[in-house]
Parts: sequence; structure tokens; C-alpha cells
Amino acid sequence: MIYWQLFLAFFRIGIFGYGGGPTMVPLFYTECVKKYKWVTEEDFTDNLAVANALPGPIATKLAAFIGYRVKGWLGALVANCAVVLPVVLLMIGLLEVIYQWKDAPGVYGMIQAIQPVIAVMTAVLTWEFLQKGWKGSKNKSGVSITLALSLVALLFLNWHPGIVVGIALVVSFAYTTWAVRKQKKERSKEGVL
Repeated sequence: MIYWQLFLAFFRIGIFGYGGGPTMVPLFYTECVKKYKWVTEEDFTDNLAVANALPGPIATKLAAFIGYRVKGWLGALVANCAVVLPVVLLMIGLLEVIYQWKDAPGVYGMIQAIQPVIAVMTAVLTWEFLQKGWKGSKNKSGVSITLALSLVALLFLNWHPGIVVGIALVVSFAYTTWAVRKQKKERSKEGVL
């Protein structure tokens, strides 16, 4: 039963995730956190961040993580196959049709109409992540500075998002390592006194 639920959930994500990774993330969230409660919001957020930092399509990484969480290696395989299957079938079945009709006004209009929906879905998910990050942070000024620097790097300096994410990972790792060492030193000094 659980394998069938995994297959259906990820197959739906694959079908309705038109446009790739960014459009699929809200669908992953709805199916896996809200509907089936396979992972918590915190786990989803953390693994989304790691998945964004790793190379490759985000859909397969999230599917593998959640499938593995639910039913181990077989769950990861079922989830990955289910999320990829709709795309493979549609690509094989519709590639020639789309190529022949790509300049038709109706087809062009449909493609243009879906883009605002994708933008709104992504904006809502971004807002929810920002709220969670803000509430969960002990250092509000650090979150504000990180957000501002990221926006400057992405919007004004035209840095690749992968570079920004990589820098954020290195800086956060260095800061966390420094903070843990500082706490250990303080604890050892208190223990000595």
C-alpha cells in the first residue's frame, strides 16, 4: 500500500510539475509534508537546501530522499521512477506534436499563461521559507545580512545561484564550526574554575 502511495504522489508531482525543479518544489511540499506527512517541514526545508547545493535535478534528489525516508532503498527507487516517468512518457509522446505546433497561437498562449502561476507558487513557497528561517533564527541581523547579500549577488552582480549557495554553505559551515569551538572553550574554562 505504501509503495502505491509513493508511486501516485510522485507521479502526480511529475505530471503537474511543468517547468522543472522550481515548479515541483511546492508540489513536493504539498504531497510529502502536508498530505502524507512523510517528512516534517524542518526536514523538508533542510533537505531542499542540501538538494539545491548538489548538482543535478532537484526533483530526483528530493524524490530519493523522501522515498528513502519512507521505505528505504526500494522507496527511493519507486519515488524516483514515479517522478521521472511522466516526463519520459510525455517527451516521447508529444515532442513531435509540440515541434510541429510550437508557433500556433493557442499553444504559445498556453505556455505563456502557465508562467505567472509558476511564479506565484514559487513566491509563496519562498515567503513561507523566509518566515520559518526568520522565526527559527536566534540571530535576526545575520539572517537580514545574508538575505541582503544574496539578493545583491543574484540581482545586481548577476552571480550564478550555485555560486551564491556554495558561498553560503562554506560561510555557514565556518561560522558554525567557530561557534561550536567557542562554546567548548567556554565550557572547559567553566569546568576548570
